[in-house]
Amino acid sequence: MSKIFVVDRAHKADKKVFKVDRSHKAKFHFFEVDRDHKAKKDHLWFYVDRDHKADIKIFWVDRSHKADLEVFEVDRVHKAKGSF
Repeated sequence: MSKIFVVDRAHKADKKVFKVDRSHKAKFHFFEVDRDHKAKKDHLWFYVDRDHKADIKIFWVDRSHKADLEVFEVDRVHKAKGSF
């Protein structure tokens, strides 16, 4: 499951994440779903509004070398792949 909460400080995150601009630069491709029950796999993300509802807490970093995970957001669910 991948209910995602975005934290405001890096030290609060389970993963520091960097969004790349090209698909081939990322090993992790995610798709944002519109309902929490659809977030059944790591690569299907649903953003929650409270940290206690999240499966994982992330912090968006501004440089790839700061990241634990480089991701690419895909436009179709079947293109999503990867796991934490």
